[in-house]
Amino acid sequence: MSETRERLGKLARQQLGMDRDPKFDVKFRDSGVSSMDAIAFFKEVNREFGKNLTVGDCAEVHTLGELADLLDR
Repeated sequence: MSETRERLGKLARQQLGMDRDPKFDVKFRDSGVSSMDAIAFFKEVNREFGKNLTVGDCAEVHTLGELADLLDR
């Protein structure tokens, strides 16, 4: 597992209450993540990774795996 995925997994557990081993291919909405929780999570991701993801970027990301890929670009 990449460092990005490890860090995202930790954040997902802390911020979204996801399982001990979050699934990177399951859509956020299928994991029970509300849109408000997702927005707060993306803000935390920006802070943690020193990024400036926009609302448009966030709207295109549906899974932790897609988010990891975006962060690694």
